[in-house]
Amino acid sequence: MRIRSVVTVLAIALAGLVAGSGTAGAGTATTGPATRAGAASAYCGITWGSAERSAGALSSAPLIAVRTGRHDCFDRVVFEFAGPVDGWSVGYGETWTDGEGLALSPYTAGGALLRVSLRAPAYDDGHLATVPYRVGDHAVNVLRYDTLRDVVFGGSFEGYTTFAVGVRARLPFRVFVLAGPGTHSRIVLDVAHRWQE
Repeated sequence: MRIRSVVTVLAIALAGLVAGSGTAGAGTATTGPATRAGAASAYCGITWGSAERSAGALSSAPLIAVRTGRHDCFDRVVFEFAGPVDGWSVGYGETWTDGEGLALSPYTAGGALLRVSLRAPAYDDGHLATVPYRVGDHAVNVLRYDTLRDVVFGGSFEGYTTFAVGVRARLPFRVFVLAGPGTHSRIVLDVAHRWQE
């Protein structure tokens, strides 16, 4: 008798579990993984993404400086030019030196590599360099940065200038152009510290 009672209780409990999992399964099907992923809020409200993008046209205004900055939600690289520049292409992947085709990934720190192509030279009309870097030089010090790991000069050839920007991982980024100071212009690259809160 006692065994029959235990079997009955187990059968009822098992039926309840099966019914409960059917309900949970239905609920999961309606919310789905996309909704659950969307429930996690974007880090600092950042919605930039990590897809390759480009804009602008070729310019003859030369690059004159590269700087970096640390911010609460992202790290920043600023490329300053002696004149109006708005042409750039940025995306994750291998970066090669300009004019020579040497891969920069073995020489650039970081878990992911941003390929930065600026549509402007790093030399003047007399073909004299306007920045103090040689191909392969580390252009800035990024010690204590959350995301940036390296900025390596890839050279300048036929009006284009290349940098390999090493970052901690493949993270969201944005690129935009600022006017100034004076007649100068700046192309700004921001890379987020994280994807989600």
